[in-house]
Amino acid sequence: MAEFTNAGVQTVAPGETVIFTESPVQNRDIIVHHTDGTGNFLLIPRGCNCNRRKEDNFLVSFGANIAIPEGGTVGAITLALALDGATLPVTTMEVTPAAVNQFFNVARVSNVSTFARCCQTLTVRNTSSQPILVSAANIVVERSYNAWR
Repeated sequence: MAEFTNAGVQTVAPGETVIFTESPVQNRDIIVHHTDGTGNFLLIPRGCNCNRRKEDNFLVSFGANIAIPEGGTVGAITLALALDGATLPVTTMEVTPAAVNQFFNVARVSNVSTFARCCQTLTVRNTSSQPILVSAANIVVERSYNAWR
């Protein structure tokens, strides 16, 4: 298991990723590579070997507070997990603040599969059409042992 956080408030542009600055739970099993200050997580499948046919599964838990910044348009805002740049639609988290700077909590737990035992990049992306504020971002990545074949 590995945990990554960013307690501060960050503005995330449309299509950009949430940045994580700290690693409070060290990545002892080396299941994910991450550089603090970035939003990319390289998922490392067990026995990383692209010639194998079975996928590996990771349980990803994400939570944060999100809001519309000053100057933004009141309406629905969304975040979602993305794997190698492709948004995973079932992970979309949506809220509709009634005013700017009105924070709502969003969270999602999802089983993410990597294909053919190759490393893949996981991100949390702003899928809204406008910038959003993100605070207290937290993501936990662990291998789903019960789903491993």
